[in-house]
Amino acid sequence: MPTIAQQLLRRKPTAPVATGEVHLKRSIGLFSLTMIGVGGTLGTGIFFILSQAVPIAGPAVIWSFVIGGVVAGLTALCYAEMAGAVPVSGSTYSYAYATLGEGTAMAVGACLLLEYGVSTAAVAVGWSQYVNQLLQNLLGWQIPVELSQAPEQGGIVNIPAVIVIVLCALLLMRGARESTLVNSIMVVVKISVVLFFCAVAFTGWNTDHFHNFAPAGLAGVVGGAGIIFFSFVGLDAVSTAGDEAKNPKRNLPLAIMFALGIIITLYVLTCLAALGAQAPEKFKNQDAGLAAILQNIIGSTWPGTVVAIGAIISIFSVTLVCLYGQTRILFAMSRDGMIPRVFAKVNPRTMTPIPNTVIVMIATGVLAAVVPIDFLAEMTSIGTLVAFLVVSLGVIILRVREPELERGFRLPLGWTIPILSILGCIAIITQLRLVTILVFLAWTAVFLVFYWFYGRRHSALQVGHPVIEAEAPFTTNVAQPSTGAVREAAAARREADRG
Repeated sequence: MPTIAQQLLRRKPTAPVATGEVHLKRSIGLFSLTMIGVGGTLGTGIFFILSQAVPIAGPAVIWSFVIGGVVAGLTALCYAEMAGAVPVSGSTYSYAYATLGEGTAMAVGACLLLEYGVSTAAVAVGWSQYVNQLLQNLLGWQIPVELSQAPEQGGIVNIPAVIVIVLCALLLMRGARESTLVNSIMVVVKISVVLFFCAVAFTGWNTDHFHNFAPAGLAGVVGGAGIIFFSFVGLDAVSTAGDEAKNPKRNLPLAIMFALGIIITLYVLTCLAALGAQAPEKFKNQDAGLAAILQNIIGSTWPGTVVAIGAIISIFSVTLVCLYGQTRILFAMSRDGMIPRVFAKVNPRTMTPIPNTVIVMIATGVLAAVVPIDFLAEMTSIGTLVAFLVVSLGVIILRVREPELERGFRLPLGWTIPILSILGCIAIITQLRLVTILVFLAWTAVFLVFYWFYGRRHSALQVGHPVIEAEAPFTTNVAQPSTGAVREAAAARREADRG
């Protein structure tokens, strides 16, 4: 019987997964993977989060996006190396399990469930705002506040937010291939709408809007970055598709880097256009902000209607990707025995985890129905930041522990990029509200208690499972595999990929 320390520190090998494990169908190519990254990111930081970030940072919110983009970019490179080295479902949870041990992996799993679950609810609330804007423009009528806002904002329940989550869950139950096809189409539409907004908004450019550029100084800029950082969650979502990606060692790193380039370019461009067209003080608590900006410039509702339609499509895409990421992380944790097995049950016809998806749909639907968007956005940011920090740390540890491990992509400049990513994440976390950090710590503590009473006793590494011949042996952070065992495992992976 392993000791408590051995249980907390035991690690899954980075070799191929054990025979007999439940798997998902590999049906997602490079383009669809890139669209998952763009789809899960582009929209949340543009279509509604400006109304939360601009009042804090002022016009310097542009630098908030740049800071967030730089930190996310450094981390994306770390993700690219980790995804190419450990191409499995579960994202940061799986990376932590392979590098830092089971106890840390469970804590990271808590971060990811917070990150994706709360993010799904947050973007669904944003979707509700644009649905009302579209209804107002087309029909002159809106869903009553009581049925479209959280209780804290004067409503009773946010029905449109619940509806979009249910629709996304039903699509995911159809299959990963169908879901990614729909997502890819929606991403192309949303990019077109964002470019349309920029083209119109730049016609109303006013340099006076930038005079008081940073009213709250550096603290405001970094604080704004902390709020918008949750919009970069889509980069993590790419790596949750490790079990369903074709040629994952090549395609996962490429998709992450392609998505990052597209996202940062469009974010900064749209932010410049929006601030040039509207005074910073008008952003505060502004619903459907981009649509309202265009309507003020043109003096007509049709540009706002176009943007509202684009936002509805865009935010549906983000909700879909966040919901997808949540279910795949739960799938990986369940397959490892960390949480009940119901989350790893796969429908034989659709090859998707349907019970898992239904449970996530209900939980996120309740959050979206009754919790306001500002708190949801900040809670997602801290989960995303901690997950990014762990990935960057994992790159360093895996390089030391398994230097011979085959990698689809290898970071340049040694440890420089992971260290800068870690420092950037810590800097943004320190600017978040104390209540956000305390709620996050409490949530993580609850998950660790659950691990103590359930996860460590049901872990696949605790109960034992068959392993593939030549698979690297089970290891802990103390007992390391030999170089020969690592090389044999790498050779087995190459042979499996060719097969």
